Amino acid sequence: MKNIRIEIKWGILFILVGLIWMVFEKAMGWHDVHIDKHATYSLFIAPIAIAIYVFALLDKKRNFYGGKMTYMQGFVAGLIITLVVVILSPLSQYITSTYITPDYFKNVIEYSVSSGQMEQQAAEEYFNLKSYMMQSVIGAAVMGLITSAVVALVVFFVRSKP
Repeated sequence: MKNIRIEIKWGILFILVGLIWMVFEKAMGWHDVHIDKHATYSLFIAPIAIAIYVFALLDKKRNFYGGKMTYMQGFVAGLIITLVVVILSPLSQYITSTYITPDYFKNVIEYSVSSGQMEQQAAEEYFNLKSYMMQSVIGAAVMGLITSAVVALVVFFVRSKP
């Protein structure tokens, strides 16, 4: 457990930042009055998410490996962060959907149907807590794997000060 303390810390931080982002989205109206902009504007979290992985792997490199980390060590550290995020994603989605933005599913279903993007039944099957919990787990796993692979390469080449 001591060996992965840094990854656990950054995985939890990733989830907390995601929850803060949901509060921001809600405050910006992207879950209700400006829901038509949600799909586009919610992508602005991506650079923040990548930055968290960069800082996490730099932390691991500096404070666990003494400034020298192989690509594989960085990749594995990224995968462990991803595992923490995957495990916590359903809880994060529950908190988001229950406390931060409880009307989101109703609003997005209404928007999807009224804009002609989906039929009522399809929208209800897609936009619900169970579906979003599953999507968050799969999305975290896939994006975490890709991010870990790329960021580990970048961090491997970043010189560390002795």
